[in-house]
Formats: sequence, structure tokens, C-alpha cells
Amino acid sequence: MGHRREKKRHRALKIYGVWALLVILVNLAAGVVPGLGDWYIRHVFPIWVNTYGRLMDLFPFSVGEWMLCLGVAAACAALVLGLALLLRGMAVLAARARKVGISGKCPIWIRRYYIFFAWTLLSVCTVMTLNCSLLYQASTFSEQYFPDARKTHTSEELIELRNLVVERCNALAREMERDSEGAVVYDGSARDMQEEAIRAMRLLGQSYGQLDGYYPHPKPFAASDFFCQQYMQGYYFPFSMEANYNDVMYIMNKPDTFCHELAHLRGYIYEDEANFISFLACIRSGDSVFEYSGYLSVLNYLDNDFYKAVGGDREAYLAQPRISALVQTDNIFVTDREWERINGKALIDTETVDQVSDVLRDTSLKAFGVSDGVLSYNRVVQLLLEWYYG
Repeated sequence: MGHRREKKRHRALKIYGVWALLVILVNLAAGVVPGLGDWYIRHVFPIWVNTYGRLMDLFPFSVGEWMLCLGVAAACAALVLGLALLLRGMAVLAARARKVGISGKCPIWIRRYYIFFAWTLLSVCTVMTLNCSLLYQASTFSEQYFPDARKTHTSEELIELRNLVVERCNALAREMERDSEGAVVYDGSARDMQEEAIRAMRLLGQSYGQLDGYYPHPKPFAASDFFCQQYMQGYYFPFSMEANYNDVMYIMNKPDTFCHELAHLRGYIYEDEANFISFLACIRSGDSVFEYSGYLSVLNYLDNDFYKAVGGDREAYLAQPRISALVQTDNIFVTDREWERINGKALIDTETVDQVSDVLRDTSLKAFGVSDGVLSYNRVVQLLLEWYYG
């Protein structure tokens, strides 16, 4: 019986080693084999979206959010057990030094937990490779659809585009239906808005082929308050193939965020590309709330770059069309009332959560080869200029 168990353990270890080696080789190959990422997105990635993504869409809640919580709990348990084993080992050594008999054998349930944890970790690495890291090795949106576009633009062109967006925001802000407090009101339910986002993405797919296909419904975070403290509008969960969004943020952020996260599900993993795709989907949707959300989503990026382009000269800045007070009211992440509620019940203050979140996001992006980390979001301006002048 012992021999059979040992043989079984040896076979499992062999399978684990081969599996782990394959994951490493796939990651290495994606970085050196030309076109592998593009081939994968065209022929394999849609299979996961159309099967696993459809399955996850059946759940009315964010499966990925729960997976993340369980993963954190499992990792914490592994650390605690590891610390307990270390202390136990020190106790065994001390006992042996005193010539006191004490068993140094690790309890079988702890060994089994670590075996389970190791297999879970390998599964997560596999899913992250298939649904995330391979996507970083594909051609960019610009390379696919704007190959002949100019990569450099003048300050005058930047100002012209910025002014166009400002004027569209100012005009659309006046068209919005509002409640008694002045907040924008959407004529429909949350589900209606999710369906509209899917429709807008499919419509855009008629012009840009990779965006054509099945989309699951965006899902709200259960812990939206905590994600507010991270200033996070949405998240693509690779391990559940879900587009998730912050349900507490101001309504004008939602259409753009829905389309942004859905863009990741078509293989566009870079944040600046998802920003640009969501902008296009929103302004071409035919829905005025979506259109306004699309223009608002790029307003700050363009306005900040414009201010830098004029060297911080306030007079030169004010000489151009100004952002209206109504637009400034809508150009927020979370309303003051919601911030007061969130901070009033928060276990950890928002500044601390935000700082930790920024470091983690920046580190994770750089780990996937995005050299400028969270600053990569700003690169949407280059895509906007290529599109507008191309």
C-alpha cells in the first residue's frame, strides 16, 4: 500500500513539473515567436470567452471577485501555516538540544493543504497566461488599424482635438436629463445600460473586426465601496473572464467603464487601447448618455496634455474654449455624498488604500512589460490623435 501511494505521489509530481514547464515555455515563446500572440487572440482566446465566459455570465454576481477573496484567504492561510511550521521546527531543534523527545513530523493535513495550494497556484498561473500575459504579446490596436498614421503631432493639433472634445462635452452636458440635485439620469435600468454597452461594442466590431463577437454582461462589484477607495472604476478578471465595474461611482463613468472592460475581453489588454476603444464605442453608440460618457472619459487626458503643451501658461490655457461648470460637475469619480458615506464606515482610510493600490497596479503592469505602469493610461492621447488625423 505504501509503495502504491509513493508511486502515485511520484506520478503527480511528474505531471506538476511538466505542466509548470509548459506554462513557462508558453510565456517565453510568446515573447520571441513573431505573431504568436496575434494567432492566439484570433483562434484560441475567443474559445475561452465563448465557453467559460458564457458560463460565468450565468451568475448574477461577480465570480471573479469571490475568487479573488478566496485566493487572498488561501495565501494568508499558507503564510500562517508556514510560520507555524517554522516555529515548530525551532521548537524541535531546541528540544533536541535539551535531549527531549519531540516529533518533528509535519501533520498530514498541513502537507495536504500545501499540495492543494501548489496545484491551485499552478492553475492560476495557467489561466493568467492564457487570459492575460499572452495578450500583452499581440499587435496593438494602432498597429492593426492605423499602420500608416503619423506618430508625431503638433501642439496645434493637440489643441484642436482638445477643443473639439471640450465643445462636445459642453453641448452634451446641456442635453442630459437630470434629477433635482443636478445629477445625470439614465432612462433605463442597470441591465439596460449593460445591454447598450454590449450593443455599442458589437457595432464598433463592424469597423474593427477583432471587436466583433460575444460579450458577457458587465457585473457590479459587491465591494464597490472598497474599490472606490482604490479609485478603481472597473476590472477585468482573467480567471473568470468577467468585466466588472464599480457600482458606486458617478453614473457618467459607467458607460465608458463598461466598454473599457469589455474591450479586454476581445484581446486588447493595454489600458490606453481599452480607453480608446471605449471612447469610440461610446461616441458611435447613438445614445447621448454613452456619447457624453465617451467624451468625458478622454477630457482630462487631453486637457492635461494641452496644459503641458502650453508650458503651464494660464493665459494661453484660458484663451481656448473653457470647460463649462456643468461639465465640471459631471467630471467626477464619486459624489461628495457617497465619499462621506464611504469614509464614514471605512476600516482603513482611503489615502492608505489608494497608495497601496497604486503600487500594486503599477507593479503588476510593469511585470507584464508595460514599462510606464499606470502612466500607460495617458497614452490614449496618442491614439486619439492618430485616429482623428489619420
